[in-house]
Amino acid sequence: MADRKVTFLCMASFFKGTAFIEECRALGCNTLLLTNEHLKEKPWPWQAIDERFFMHDIYRQPDVTRAVSYLARTREIDRIVPLDDFDVEVAASLREHLRSPGMGDTTARFFRDKLAMRVQARDEGIPVPEFVHVLNHKQIDEFSRKVPGPWMLKPRSQAGAVGIKKIHSSEELWRRVHELGDEQSYHLLERCVAGDVFHVDSIVYDKKVLFQVASRYGTPPFNIWNEGGVFLSHTVNPRSSLNRELLSLNEKLIKAMRLVRGVTHAEFIKGHDGQLYFLELAARVGGANIDRLVEEASGFNLWREWARLEHAYCLKKPYDLPKPRNLHAGLLICLSRAEKPDLSRFSAPEVVWRHAEDHHAGLVVAGKDYDRVNELLGRYQHQLTKEILAVQPPTDKAIH
Repeated sequence: MADRKVTFLCMASFFKGTAFIEECRALGCNTLLLTNEHLKEKPWPWQAIDERFFMHDIYRQPDVTRAVSYLARTREIDRIVPLDDFDVEVAASLREHLRSPGMGDTTARFFRDKLAMRVQARDEGIPVPEFVHVLNHKQIDEFSRKVPGPWMLKPRSQAGAVGIKKIHSSEELWRRVHELGDEQSYHLLERCVAGDVFHVDSIVYDKKVLFQVASRYGTPPFNIWNEGGVFLSHTVNPRSSLNRELLSLNEKLIKAMRLVRGVTHAEFIKGHDGQLYFLELAARVGGANIDRLVEEASGFNLWREWARLEHAYCLKKPYDLPKPRNLHAGLLICLSRAEKPDLSRFSAPEVVWRHAEDHHAGLVVAGKDYDRVNELLGRYQHQLTKEILAVQPPTDKAIH
């Protein structure tokens, strides 16, 4: 490989991962972008992309396998990189077909299939809320009698809170199950645990967690998705026992899921019973601008570090992670009534990032003083709710 550039094929069904692509160019990679036609007008960093390819639907098989195989006739593709959660399974299938290095079909299931990741976590001794596959009706009935409601009915392969329904009674449960028809087996039923929801974002190389930061959601993503409101997340006090507990469980989780290298976004809930439970795990950078939160807290960008570690592995060189700066940080995001809301009045010196376009408003607050950051987040969340917030009905599909 010393006599040619490393070639990355980046797959994107959503417009994201531009920092990854830019870092590929900075590293001297040959970068190919495969995306859907409806995204061709998005402001991709075209100057960092060597070749671009568009398809009507990059999920459609066997079309995408044939298309990438055709590209591989004249290009040596070293890495296939999915830039969104929904691209993980397609990329794994392509790696299997091309015998390309990286996560294959079986491991990808642990990061996309909510049932597979729960079974694996439970088998590895990681606490999970009680659950049952929506498959055998007798087992579902036994579960609903044994485990008190409410329950969460979850699609196995969606992302985040998309498509999740909260079920309050046995009658509602069976109505929902029958409405699913032939789609029943693509769902699971889980005990609804009341508590605080957290996420841990990590960088993994050679099966070792080199970096991880724990954060707490102000309101669980399920509530934001279904009821609206201002999305808030802030870093957990690093000196707390809760932070140590989250990081320890996250390391155990990543080992159980057999990830060799990459970035991860894991979610946990601290139940009112005091137990910390595993909820979700994704082999990607967290959505909803969580990468901005992590960057302002740590000083480095997860997308760029992901590109750097994949490049280092291709060249069989060590990957050196920058030293984090360890600030406290918080993120606020909401829908806006105005297309480009005025955020100038959010003017504290701790405000290090603003986003105001496409009917969205966003802020990141960061600093050394944990209490000061949290005080600003509370004040700004109230202000955004009162002055800027817009609410729209939830959908059962992720929005491109």
